[in-house]
Amino acid sequence: MTRTLSASAQAPRDPALKTIDKMALRAIAQAAVDVELFTIPLYMTSLYSIQGMHAITGQGNDFYQGRLWPGAKTSANPVTANEQAFNLVFSVFIQEMLHLQMAANMATVLGVDPRFTDTALQDDRHGWICYGPANSVIPNIIDLKDTIHHEDVRVNVGPLSDTLLRLFIAIEQPEADARANIKPGKEKAYFPKAPFADWKPGQPLPRFGTIGWMYQCYYDYLSLAYSDGTTLWDAMFTATAVQNDLFNSFSSPGHPMREFMGFETTIATTDKAIAFEQMVSMMDAITDQGEGSEIQRRPQLLQAVKPKYQPSNTALRADYPSYDDAGKQVPSADAVARSDNDPLDHYERFQKVAALLPQVVTWPMWLDRNKAWTAKELEGPGYDPSNPYKLPTPDELAAALNALNEPSARADSHKLLSQAVVGAIAGVTTVLNDYWNPPASGPVLFPFPSMAGSGDRMSIAWAVLGLTPDLSIGLDHAKENKLHHACQALDLDAAGDNSCAAVEIFHTCRGSNLCHAQGGCGFVQPVGGGGNCGSAVVARGGAGAGVGGGCGLPPQKLYSAPSDNKCGGFGGCAVPISASQVFPNTGQMQLYDFVEGSAGKGDWRSEPFGEPMLYERGEKVHDVAYRAYQAVMQHRGKTVPADPPDPDKLRLVFPPST
Repeated sequence: MTRTLSASAQAPRDPALKTIDKMALRAIAQAAVDVELFTIPLYMTSLYSIQGMHAITGQGNDFYQGRLWPGAKTSANPVTANEQAFNLVFSVFIQEMLHLQMAANMATVLGVDPRFTDTALQDDRHGWICYGPANSVIPNIIDLKDTIHHEDVRVNVGPLSDTLLRLFIAIEQPEADARANIKPGKEKAYFPKAPFADWKPGQPLPRFGTIGWMYQCYYDYLSLAYSDGTTLWDAMFTATAVQNDLFNSFSSPGHPMREFMGFETTIATTDKAIAFEQMVSMMDAITDQGEGSEIQRRPQLLQAVKPKYQPSNTALRADYPSYDDAGKQVPSADAVARSDNDPLDHYERFQKVAALLPQVVTWPMWLDRNKAWTAKELEGPGYDPSNPYKLPTPDELAAALNALNEPSARADSHKLLSQAVVGAIAGVTTVLNDYWNPPASGPVLFPFPSMAGSGDRMSIAWAVLGLTPDLSIGLDHAKENKLHHACQALDLDAAGDNSCAAVEIFHTCRGSNLCHAQGGCGFVQPVGGGGNCGSAVVARGGAGAGVGGGCGLPPQKLYSAPSDNKCGGFGGCAVPISASQVFPNTGQMQLYDFVEGSAGKGDWRSEPFGEPMLYERGEKVHDVAYRAYQAVMQHRGKTVPADPPDPDKLRLVFPPST
């Protein structure tokens, strides 16, 4: 490809300007991370507003055969408008995660520690302040009040609708369309020339007009040269940059093939010239997938995504196998959703969704028509009423769904379910900070289950109430050194609080349980650490190291008991624990007591005790967690009830983790 450097960036610059140029380039690198991150909760909220049901499946597992949970999923044979729309938006959603990964990898090569929480998008309680009924600004890009065709559109989350699709199209529009859409007299506020003439450190960046133009400015700054023969790239290149990969990593059996054969999703920091080309290739991939054009200074024509920027269908089928509810492999639904739609750029895909919209049923529409849940909606083919694993029945689940939507409960339910969603998303963003900025203790693994878990909780929030989850609501900060309990009746610090898990520690992945006793579901972790549900870390210096295993593996090791993990990251996923969650394998667990080092100061330390506790395949996770709790309290000489309490409504409606 022939790239064209903007004329404004071609002339050699005074070396005295290098310091401010570095600061501008760092700001652009973080802005790119912010823009890609901004799209993810936005698209995810509308994606999971699409009505649908799904089975809980896994290789060789039939625990949930014949049972259905609220929440649409990808389809290997999309026939209905809902199935087609879900596949389309899902394919965009996944690519935005790819774009976020690449933006973060590019940032580290420039010496920038990318941030995923303390940005202009969120407040310090993980509330998303970039969305709202009065917001009109697409961060770093454009104020929609300055446009002709979108001046009435607000930057807010909500169910899939004509208004939301107009917003999505505005986000992804090509340069030519965006320029034509700006009101007369407002043009000078957008499409800045790089390097920026009047920008000063500490000031906001100029608004770029389109995502594509942001990457054009990014490229222009990368290419700046100075009259003394040096370049900005030479000054910024960081050979020790952390590079992480979820897409082109390959490790068997979890992710055996790289998804994109035509370009790299990490940067080879061993060679500066190669690294530069890979940086620009990533920008080209992002802009071509998004709006259908690579970085070139020319009118940007709507076009199909180039084959080199499309994933391999073979790789997707290998990396993302699907199973039916009897545990048998079936055609990969994720592969179909992505392979069928990734040849189109995001702009085109959202236009296709808009054409389907009159036939799409969202959860608000479905609840308005159906009024109440019945067991029938939660039973699929092959449902076994004998209930061999003693799971909550469809009648019990329907009753819980309806109870949370009672008029007297709706306000409290909306707050609680919104916080569950915010906590699930925070379980991703908080870990990403350390994923790209590893602490002294070593690399942090990607919280992969959090992405699926956040979708599950978003789906339930929609299906219970038909109301948009409030992503701005935020979470209280967990009390430092407090031994928060992970679920009902598991209060290990004996404070007498046996409600469901404290909202401030709601999470969906082992990587985001931050302290003692915060581990949840049946995807247990080895007590020595090292377990994860799938990612790869490319260590400093560029050496690749695949990391896998730890989730539901055979009992060759000692694992942490739910709600009894010795420290952050050593427990299972999903707090609070679904009442339907079971263990996929038999195993053994090391139990821990927690001792307060200085009386009243809450500086707990974990101490192993006793023989390992055995657990059985198919045993309910909360039952095992309660047995561990009983053992700890008995070790302390205290008596607790013999049986765990009946699960509360929230635990009933939350689906088991997969």
